[in-house]
Amino acid sequence: MDGMGNAEVESIHVHPVKAFRGVSPREAVVEPWGLAGDRRWTLIDDGGKVVTQREQPRLALAAAEPLAGGGVRLSAPGLEPLTVEVPRPAETVPMNVFGTKVEGVPAAADAHAWCSAFLGAGVRLVHMDDPATRRPVDPAYALPGETVSFADGYPLLVTTLASLDALNSLIAEGPHAHEGPLPMNRFRPNVVVAGTEPWAEDHWTRIAIGEVVFRAPKPSGRCVVTTTDQATAVRGREPLHTLARHRRRDGRLLFGQNLVPLSPGTVRVGDPVRVLA
Repeated sequence: MDGMGNAEVESIHVHPVKAFRGVSPREAVVEPWGLAGDRRWTLIDDGGKVVTQREQPRLALAAAEPLAGGGVRLSAPGLEPLTVEVPRPAETVPMNVFGTKVEGVPAAADAHAWCSAFLGAGVRLVHMDDPATRRPVDPAYALPGETVSFADGYPLLVTTLASLDALNSLIAEGPHAHEGPLPMNRFRPNVVVAGTEPWAEDHWTRIAIGEVVFRAPKPSGRCVVTTTDQATAVRGREPLHTLARHRRRDGRLLFGQNLVPLSPGTVRVGDPVRVLA
């Protein structure tokens, strides 16, 4: 019993700039390091450390739309939208992405100024020019040659509607019930699947989404970003309080499953999802 039933893709999500609001296309090309255009840009501080909603929950209010050629159109409350082109090959800057040293190419100066004005803090916008070489997947869970964009750790994150429903039921029984039910965007997934049993994804090791095969190295450990309302940037206690009570494994609070593509292709809303192992 794989808990799948008639599982299919409910929605697809691409976040061109890490920590910004993204877009929800009907289909997306799968590249070895993630969905095409997903998290190829990120912000860094003056010391080169990546800046996310962990430090700046206000980033939930900024949006990034992908443009042809890999550029992005940035928008945020109180600022005129800004179009940012992919920077020409140039000297890279050293970055610290969750303890991993990575090289990135800085965007134009007006992009740094726009992002800094929005946050009220000095930041730079950086592009990953060559995701095939810049950042390896965590070697404890990677196969040789696997790389990832500026995503937290793995090329894709998949979540299921059934698990969100189960989590929201647990939240409703707890001391912070007024915070629920939570929407799926708290978890910033790439692919949302309908038609499974709750928590079925915990046990996947290899799945097919339409024509594309993925391996599932490990469930996703969640952080404080999940407590940030993506519409208001206000933080609460959930879902971490409930995950800590019901979904703690080896010191991590689990929701969703990480994926690494094993074959190329395109994923589409409505694609069947099959468990292979």
